[in-house]
This record gives sequence, structure tokens and C-alpha cells, in this order.
Amino acid sequence: MLFSVRFALAVVVSSIIGPHAAFASTREDTVDVDHLIAAYHEAVVEHDGARLAALFMPEGTAWFSALTDAGLARARARAPNAPKVRPGSVMAFVALVTNSKDRLDPQHSDLRIRTDGTVATVTFDFRFLINGDVQNSGIESWQLVKGDDGWRIVSIIYSSTPASN
Repeated sequence: MLFSVRFALAVVVSSIIGPHAAFASTREDTVDVDHLIAAYHEAVVEHDGARLAALFMPEGTAWFSALTDAGLARARARAPNAPKVRPGSVMAFVALVTNSKDRLDPQHSDLRIRTDGTVATVTFDFRFLINGDVQNSGIESWQLVKGDDGWRIVSIIYSSTPASN
């Protein structure tokens, strides 16, 4: 589910910025919020875990998902004690992206960026497709910080409505 959200965000940025060649370096990837979002998308689609990991703060990063009411009902039908809110990890997502052989297709809408030049919040609606099938949907929010080395992702939180199987 985290995987789905990540890909959705990447798609959002990609469609805003438009088609372009891969960025040459982390410095270029993180020069502004739009570049960071596009780099995230490209790293996920290309299964480039090293590039993806470089977009996050190296420590102190938070990752959480919360099942929507519909998602929680489905999860609890299978496992009555399924938690509504679940922590995740950047490195687990990086491993998933790196090792996946599936075609990942994040889709997004209603991208919003709010920033003062030092911190930023990016929010959007997403649908995440794997091999053409919607696997997850919801709303995602990224918290970003701009340090001496450019923009980095500090946290990701998203709602999760997994597809009914």
C-alpha cells in the first residue's frame, strides 16, 4: 500500500513537469520541489532504489499509512486485529521499488504545493496501478525541508483504500 502511494505521487509530479530526461545528479533532483517530485517518480518507475533513497533525509524520516473506513473493513474481514494506522519505512519502500519486476503506474490528481522556501507540504489524490490494475488509492502528503544540499523528503503520510480482491 505504501508502494501505491509513492508511485501515485511520482506520477503527479511527472505529469505536471512533463516528459524529460532523467536528472543527472541528486543535486539536480533536489534543486526545487518540482524536480524532487519528478525525480521520485522516475526513480520508482525505473526501479532505481539508490536514487530514490537519496531524495529522503538520511535519518529521522517518518512514514505512515492509515486505512480508510472501507480499507479497514476489508482488512478486518481477513484479520480482525488489523491496525488502522501503520508505520512504514523508507528503506522498505526502496527495497520494494528496487526488487519489483512489475510495471508500476502511479496516477495522481489535484497536486498542491505550499512552501515558504524552507519547508514545503505536497498533497495530492492518488491511484496506484500495478500491471494495469488499481492496487490502492487515497490522499498523500509529503513534508519537505530545504537544507544546504537541496530539498529532501522528511515524512510521508497517506490514506489507503486497497482494491477489493
